[in-house]
Amino acid sequence: MEDQASKPADAEIEAAAPDVEGSKPVFSASAIPQEELARLTDDIVGALKTVYDPEIPADIYELGLIYKIDIEDDRTVKIDMTLTAPGCPVAGEMPGWVQDAVGAVEGVGHVDVSMVFDPPWTPDRMSEEAQVAVGWY
Repeated sequence: MEDQASKPADAEIEAAAPDVEGSKPVFSASAIPQEELARLTDDIVGALKTVYDPEIPADIYELGLIYKIDIEDDRTVKIDMTLTAPGCPVAGEMPGWVQDAVGAVEGVGHVDVSMVFDPPWTPDRMSEEAQVAVGWY
């Protein structure tokens, strides 16, 4: 189980608009049973942690590049993400990597990845784990 220090700052995980409390989201009404929603959320976060920025030795989740995860009732997963810099050399490829990783999660339907740059990414979005990995902590 993750503690709050390992969660990227401002990451928002939604399933029919839950509020995030501590390391576990609190879910509001959804057609998906809460136990299944919790498993999907954990598995999606696990899948995101397999995607790495090729220039930084940390996964995109711990880097704080994932701004929002929304699990719809039809199991469509909508992800808002960013890059460490708008001119990142893998900007065109990374959304596909995220789509492939999350799409492989059992129970996930379609995956829609949107690249956003507001708010801009800053290193303070990184988890303590990512800061250790890059030697900043």
